[in-house]
Amino acid sequence: MDWIGYLASTFLAISLIVSNSFKFRIFSSLGCLTFIVYGFLVNAFPVMLANGILLVINVYQLWKLTRIEEQFLFVPILPENRIVQKFLNYYSNDIKNYFPDFVFDKVVQKQISYVVLRDIAIANMFVAVVKDNGDAIMKVNYTVPQYRDYKVTKFIIEREANTLKSHGIKKLVYESVFNPSHLQFLKVVGFTKELIEGKECWIKSI
Repeated sequence: MDWIGYLASTFLAISLIVSNSFKFRIFSSLGCLTFIVYGFLVNAFPVMLANGILLVINVYQLWKLTRIEEQFLFVPILPENRIVQKFLNYYSNDIKNYFPDFVFDKVVQKQISYVVLRDIAIANMFVAVVKDNGDAIMKVNYTVPQYRDYKVTKFIIEREANTLKSHGIKKLVYESVFNPSHLQFLKVVGFTKELIEGKECWIKSI
């Protein structure tokens, strides 16, 4: 029976580690729910009551999060933009975890560069080189930790599809994926593995 208490504590510990508000509420709710079960099994009514109240608060906050209408903007950028450079400097270590070879210091031919603003805050940086066949070779598609809830990617792929197509893009192509969590993310949002010129890539049609 003790393992239930340990499981509940684990959920709550994870909730304190994650940076995304939605994930925080999910793990916190799981922890509270598990503690309620534990309290019931050991006849600890105060534990059940306290976690029941916290569970109601978490569910209410989750409901509020799902009803928030955020504003997204897809804004073109240049390497010399000072705000973009500050963004890159601030998140440089985390960016290297996902895109270790990325450098943004000059304009490359047929390169497109955007940031996604989420309620005016920079949430994502999107840089790709567009080939003549319509493949957009991804150089970086980095979302800051607190906004990794799939909304940014959904916005780019769905609502900004015409913008991408205006650049001649037919497919988004990752020639390499360095981070296991990033690979899992790509699978969730619909990227599939294909061989391109003998190289294993992850692609998604626009």
